[in-house]
Amino acid sequence: MKEQVCVVGLGYMGIPTALLIARAGIHVLGKDVDNNKLKIISDGKLPFQEKGLSELFDECKRNLPTTNIFTKENTREITTYIVCVPTPFTDSKKCDLKYVTSALMDISKILKKGDLVILESTVSPGTTTGIVKKLLEQSNLKAGQDFDLAYISEKAIPGNTIYEMINNDRIIGGINEPSKKRAAELYSLFVKGNIHLTDCTTAETTKLIENAYRDVNIAFANELALICEALKINVWETINLANKHPRVNVHLPGPGVGGHCIAIDPWFLIEQKYGKLIRAAREINDSMPKIVFDKTLEIIKTNNIQNPAIGILGIAYKKNVDDVRLSPAEPIINLCLEHGFKVLITDPFVEKFSHALTTLKTVINESNVILIITDHDEYINLDLTNKHVLNTRNMKIISKHQHTLGNGKDV
Repeated sequence: MKEQVCVVGLGYMGIPTALLIARAGIHVLGKDVDNNKLKIISDGKLPFQEKGLSELFDECKRNLPTTNIFTKENTREITTYIVCVPTPFTDSKKCDLKYVTSALMDISKILKKGDLVILESTVSPGTTTGIVKKLLEQSNLKAGQDFDLAYISEKAIPGNTIYEMINNDRIIGGINEPSKKRAAELYSLFVKGNIHLTDCTTAETTKLIENAYRDVNIAFANELALICEALKINVWETINLANKHPRVNVHLPGPGVGGHCIAIDPWFLIEQKYGKLIRAAREINDSMPKIVFDKTLEIIKTNNIQNPAIGILGIAYKKNVDDVRLSPAEPIINLCLEHGFKVLITDPFVEKFSHALTTLKTVINESNVILIITDHDEYINLDLTNKHVLNTRNMKIISKHQHTLGNGKDV
């Protein structure tokens, strides 16, 4: 039987997933509760930027009908549901399943015998075989007997999503052999990387380990930045030299960790117990925006800068993308505003933000202290000759008064 697919959640992962499946010749229905987003899509546009996505959208948008509600009519032929909704964390750093629960409750009302449900949202270990299975079985159907259930973690990064969705290996966990094999058959239609089959909890945990690993290594680099400053040496030079060792690959420091994965997923891994190192890494990376702000205060006081006007270059959490989710720029901006500083913000990729945006020219002209938060290519060799600059990314710029994060020789 040829699958007909519904992708639930048309965000950074959901839209590319839906379009790649549609391009493989599968009928796809897209579902989202955001009517504004659905209107943008129905108008032939995309709600966010992503390399290669516009071309894929133009190729497949006619084959991507959308809806904000399930009906018997629009789900009659659907055989597979792929859930790609967000999983933020709660105030206590636990996985917040409100969007997953809502999506699964909707699916349970129209779930049919023989259907397949795939969860892609990042969750705590044991969620698929626990809460997910329980919610879906409110349909009076039994998982593994009446319907198939699998977990497949998202494998992509903003700025390179399409390529990574196609070429990265995928880990597929199923509650039984038929579930995992059926999910593998569907994903093999557009995934060129290797597909590895396992159980659901192992697949869930693998995703969290990947991002916790990166988070711990970034925290190590951020601690080195502070150590090197105290030693009056340059962390960027030091890391470069350490990485000459054939078995060493130290990450680079920065103003903090952002995005919807690395800044969140490690907390899900340590919900039960253990995880002292992972917890410490999260706390170190979460502390970096305050450290950047404190260094900004040092620049202001040391140079007796009157009426500080802080220019923020870059608010996306990584270079050359428009993704501002959990960007370290926001807490830095908020700290500046809380201290009564004028703040001017610019980013060549971001169109909407929680604070007003302006042009690069305005930021340079009207600021007396500039913070480079995101290392967009546009800022390379930027002339900031007469500005006091806090360079958190060690970017190559022109400045007489540059203070680089982690460079104790600048202090």
